[in-house]
Amino acid sequence: MLNPLSGRFLILTTVFVMLAEVLIFVPSIARFREDYLLNRLERAQIASLALLADDMLSTELEAELLENAGVFNVVLRRDEMRQLMLSSPIPNPIEATYDIRNASPFMLIGDALHQLVTPDNRIIRVIGAPVREAGLLIEVTIETAPLRAAMLDYGVRILLLSAVISIFTAVLLFVAVRAFLVKPIKGVVGYMQRYAAAPEDARGIIQPNAGVIELREAEEALLQLQTELTQALKQRQRLAQLGGAVAKVSHDLRNILTSAQLFTDRIEASEDPLVRRLAPKLVNSITRAVSLCEGTLAFGRADEPAPTLTLVPLAAVTADIVESESLAETGVEVEIRSEVPADLVVRADPEQLFRIIMNLVRNARQAIAATGKSGEVVIAARDEGSVWLITIGDTGPGLPRQAQENLFTPFQGGIRKGGSGLGLAIAAELARGHGGHVALASTGPQGTVFEICLPKGDGTV
Repeated sequence: MLNPLSGRFLILTTVFVMLAEVLIFVPSIARFREDYLLNRLERAQIASLALLADDMLSTELEAELLENAGVFNVVLRRDEMRQLMLSSPIPNPIEATYDIRNASPFMLIGDALHQLVTPDNRIIRVIGAPVREAGLLIEVTIETAPLRAAMLDYGVRILLLSAVISIFTAVLLFVAVRAFLVKPIKGVVGYMQRYAAAPEDARGIIQPNAGVIELREAEEALLQLQTELTQALKQRQRLAQLGGAVAKVSHDLRNILTSAQLFTDRIEASEDPLVRRLAPKLVNSITRAVSLCEGTLAFGRADEPAPTLTLVPLAAVTADIVESESLAETGVEVEIRSEVPADLVVRADPEQLFRIIMNLVRNARQAIAATGKSGEVVIAARDEGSVWLITIGDTGPGLPRQAQENLFTPFQGGIRKGGSGLGLAIAAELARGHGGHVALASTGPQGTVFEICLPKGDGTV
């Protein structure tokens, strides 16, 4: 069951104030007992002074003096002699003697608590110092029932006063907490709820105005989070819309280009030398456009099938890629070769593995061709014990910094000018489906090397 913050604070404040009052009550009640006993000693001393003034006091007057002093007898030691000044019959034997002249605070507290928990009416002797140095000591004999009654009355008044103070303090703190903490926190929660319900509504974005530093920091952090999240949601929405549009365009464009491929077959049969020379370039351009459309559609599909893992001779896969990519007309000499051992067998989906390596090889070939200089692309592989490591290295110009930061991000990781960046994104996604990954091993003016890591295990422990 959830309790409101202000309610908990009210209860805790009341409890803590009462605890503080209890801690104050103990020394207070001890102080009250000491004052009570000192008062009885002072009254007794005054009564004894009346006797000193007139040695012939009647029995009735002596009893009245003792009753007014609240004691049974008074013993005053003025010099070296101990003298019984006033006396009356004591109903019971004396059970304890308390000397409060040099009593420590802990002793006074202990005696006071003992008095509170002892309901019996006892006779005790109390020794103290006379006021105004009117002697060496004064001692009286009193009963404890009136003392305990006075202590209980004082304690009840203290506890009632403590309760009033604690309730009043708790109410003030309750109002203050609601005004300075609960209300601003509810405001922040309200902004969060409104923003969660309608992120596109700018009214749900908080405007920091809290006067408390910690709450102001929380509001500013929420403002930054809402601003960044709003921008991310808008960008994601635009990308989703763009992705849908690109998928539709790519689908129709692929159909158009497929029809264009049929016409190029007849163009290649032309006897015109110029047409025969230009036809292969046209075919290659259309083929690349179809491949790009297919790649866009493949990336946009949310139902990319899971890989069907089988044992695949890697050399056969790379040989097909070398043969396919070597037919592309780039205008410069780009040598593509495979150095994969003939007996190396990997566990992968053959079609998806072909696409992974093909995308990386094609990117490398295009990067070299863009420089206008000759170069080479080398496919190699080796067994690393727990994984198979396939490398695709080229002698191209290396990757620019911006491309390195967004290598596997679709529509942002394009390496060559005009590229979409889908090739690397698709390759990375397919590799993750195998439990592996694609990584940039090195890049620079001497060339670039990508690594494909495929685990040998099935992911179970």
